Amino acid sequence: MNITQEIENRLQEAFQPSELQVVDDSDSHRGHAGHDGHGESHFNVMIRAAAFGGQNRLQRHRMVHKALGDIVPRIHALALDIDA
Repeated sequence: MNITQEIENRLQEAFQPSELQVVDDSDSHRGHAGHDGHGESHFNVMIRAAAFGGQNRLQRHRMVHKALGDIVPRIHALALDIDA
């Protein structure tokens, strides 16, 4: 399973989001730090879930990082767009 699918699966399981988009944006970063030429290093995630209601931005980011667990250290960049 690729990292994109792992991210999607973990976020689906943890939050049952109403919307979820995971985009591997690694090709846009060729030649930049953290891009090793193999891809799966830079991701953009848009997630909407009721679980984020009443949480501030930092709390939402922590929730997502916790759900992703060991995936986070394996990638270089993770851009998050999180809302309830």
